[in-house]
Amino acid sequence: MVISVSGLTSQAALNLIDRTRDTQMTTLRSEAQHNRAASVFRERIASISSPEELVKDFEVYSFVMNAFDLEDQIFGRGMMRKILESDPSDDSALVNRLSDARFSEIHDALGFTLPGGGQVAPSRFGSTEWQDEIVDRYFNVQFQNQYNDQNETVGTVMEFRDKVDGFSSWYNILADRTMTEFFQTALGMPSQLSSLDIDKQAEMLEKRFSLEKLQDPREVEGLISRYMIIRDVNNPPAQATSAAIQILNNSSGQFVPFTLDIDAVNFSGSATLFR
Repeated sequence: MVISVSGLTSQAALNLIDRTRDTQMTTLRSEAQHNRAASVFRERIASISSPEELVKDFEVYSFVMNAFDLEDQIFGRGMMRKILESDPSDDSALVNRLSDARFSEIHDALGFTLPGGGQVAPSRFGSTEWQDEIVDRYFNVQFQNQYNDQNETVGTVMEFRDKVDGFSSWYNILADRTMTEFFQTALGMPSQLSSLDIDKQAEMLEKRFSLEKLQDPREVEGLISRYMIIRDVNNPPAQATSAAIQILNNSSGQFVPFTLDIDAVNFSGSATLFR
């Protein structure tokens, strides 16, 4: 279980999560159900040589699916097998026809199929380093999802932080529904933009914000701050819970309650974002 951030503003909740993340992750990793799931994955993944074998081992398969935030697709084993068997170089292949970026991510990470359609038994499955990456991903997804259930704004920001270094084009972002919503909100663009042709969406977003700016931490923080403020204005949090305030008061530094005047907010740190 993660700590409660119910009632806190999104910024206060994110600050609390950041200050206690290491301790919380240690606790999460020690929880029996997650600890056992990770152990089973490590013990059996190296013996799996095909998508067919993966989907038949429900415990390992479920762990991998959770690591890619695909829990809602776990019971579609037939579809997942076809996705993992898809030829990544074939535009008509199933993996390339799905708009959800999570499917291409899991396909690439597992690597059962080579360009041209050849099937392989991935040698990476026996690598401790690769296993560690999947296990770390699993726990990070669990951590984020538990906070997303409490505060969707914070959950989206945590996801943005994880993905921001991999944004290579607006098409890459537009394939991800959550990240599309993040940028539309942070850049002050209407959600109706999503009804337009994807090329037009990419063109409009590029005119509003160059992705090269994401290399500047100040630009990234400016986007995050603007997103959280706009979301909190539209969805005001209830009064902060006493438990969360107590945690902040007992941690290093002192939590000082304050009132935020939205009209007076100065976005000087991200002034170049919206020119």
